[in-house]
Amino acid sequence: MALLESINIPLGTPMPGFTLKTPDGKEVKSENLTGEKGILIAFTCNHCPYAIAVWPRLIQLADYAQSLGIGTIAINPNINPDYPEDSPDQMQQKIVEWGIDFPYLVDDTQAVAKSFKAQCTPDIYLFDANGKLAYHGRIDDNWKDERKVTKEELKTALTAVGTGKIPDPNQKPSMGCSIKWL
Repeated sequence: MALLESINIPLGTPMPGFTLKTPDGKEVKSENLTGEKGILIAFTCNHCPYAIAVWPRLIQLADYAQSLGIGTIAINPNINPDYPEDSPDQMQQKIVEWGIDFPYLVDDTQAVAKSFKAQCTPDIYLFDANGKLAYHGRIDDNWKDERKVTKEELKTALTAVGTGKIPDPNQKPSMGCSIKWL
């Protein structure tokens, strides 16, 4: 497992459009997933310890985002024969097991991850109502132990976007396992 951080992408960068499939093969388009106030996108997977540690927080934050008019999706770019625990079948199991109630999509060509310049799992992006990057950073200041979190940066950014404000531009990168490039 190679530890990486998300790269710096200029705030205001437009969101790349995409079409992906759910683990059971239903096609979805990005423009149909955006909420009235924006969209939260997490590149993540099932096997990475960093991703596993923050999945419960991501699920809670998705509910919070929805209350603010912000949609949420997760995208798995690790559809790789060397990582069977990230297969679409395993994704379907995790959707049920973890109670994921937002789209968890398959990026089997990794084209979407590349268009976003995603590097790690998790790699978090928040776009505003105009499709402009408002936040690209970590969920909070303690990926390993939610009880030790003192700064909920993503929640603060969601609140800002949901109320029409601009999130603090001082954003700390997310970190996690490298995407398993084909």
